[in-house]
Amino acid sequence: MNTWTAIGLTVLGCYAVKLAGLLVPAGAMERPLVRRLAALLPVALLAALTAQQTFADGHALALDARAAGLGAAALALVLRAPFLLVVAAAVVVTAGVRALGG
Repeated sequence: MNTWTAIGLTVLGCYAVKLAGLLVPAGAMERPLVRRLAALLPVALLAALTAQQTFADGHALALDARAAGLGAAALALVLRAPFLLVVAAAVVVTAGVRALGG
């Protein structure tokens, strides 16, 4: 399979997923369980992507500067810091650990 075939299949797959979402009956979205799942799904996906990008290095577990930055961001969130301060704390700690050779 070449690159353009993979891109074309991805485009068709994305379109099919969007179309499937539009074809869901409105009554199905009104059920309480479906509404709760629809509200929680983006949070779960973001958490999974964050964990994968932070702790994965190819095929192995990696505990490096990214993990320290995530820890700093988590601490800032626990302390109820504003979002920009949370991001800044993660950036500063990650850069600091990398500068120290970690």
